[in-house]
Amino acid sequence: MRIALHAAGEIGRRAGRILLAERDLTALGLYGQSGNTEDRRTTAIRELTGYDVLVTDEPAVADALGLAAIAAEDGLSAVLAVDPAEIDPQLADRFRASDTTLLVAAGLPGIAGSLARHEAARIDDETGVVVAWTVPGSPLRSGEAVPFPDPVGACWGREVRASGPTTFVEVPVEGPWAAAMARVESGRHSRVVGVADLGVHLEAVALAAGALAILDGSLPPGVWCPSDAGSSFLARALGVGMEVAAFSG
Repeated sequence: MRIALHAAGEIGRRAGRILLAERDLTALGLYGQSGNTEDRRTTAIRELTGYDVLVTDEPAVADALGLAAIAAEDGLSAVLAVDPAEIDPQLADRFRASDTTLLVAAGLPGIAGSLARHEAARIDDETGVVVAWTVPGSPLRSGEAVPFPDPVGACWGREVRASGPTTFVEVPVEGPWAAAMARVESGRHSRVVGVADLGVHLEAVALAAGALAILDGSLPPGVWCPSDAGSSFLARALGVGMEVAAFSG
């Protein structure tokens, strides 16, 4: 597999190091970079031709979508860390027409959503689902109680949206640690699954897992998020070092 990487910061650079550990990786093209590279499989590139998927940690939505448009034009799939509020229908059509995939929200929200989808699939009658992840900010003193694993621990979060039985919650935290969690309730029973680690590491794992899930063929052409990849995204994230904690009550 041949992966092009546009690293805007430390998350992208870490994602590159994670991908270099994959035995099936034959080339990692550093898109937009010049100069020497550290590994024989890495090359500074100016064009995407010849690669299978473009991965970027670009935090600006407009710039990330611009990179995705270039990938679609060149016949590549793309993995974005950002979660745009809307995707231009013409951009989505370009990915479908070129038989390629655009994966968005490949970060903490994507991890949390995948955990929720995986747990909900194990039961037939979920009565409530909470999907939560951390964001940088001052901790709240009240709100939605979220039981993240240590070292983040229990925090207060704020609801950002709801869809059916599912509530989505952002949890402001300070410092380098980050977390994602899903709580699935069925009657009087509940199960909580979550991850906690250095924020840049979890975000890098999500990007790498997203690229590998696409290359697995787990997502059809079009625009998707990590939870749409079923168990493949989580399996890939676990395979590159993510650890999940769980408890039932």
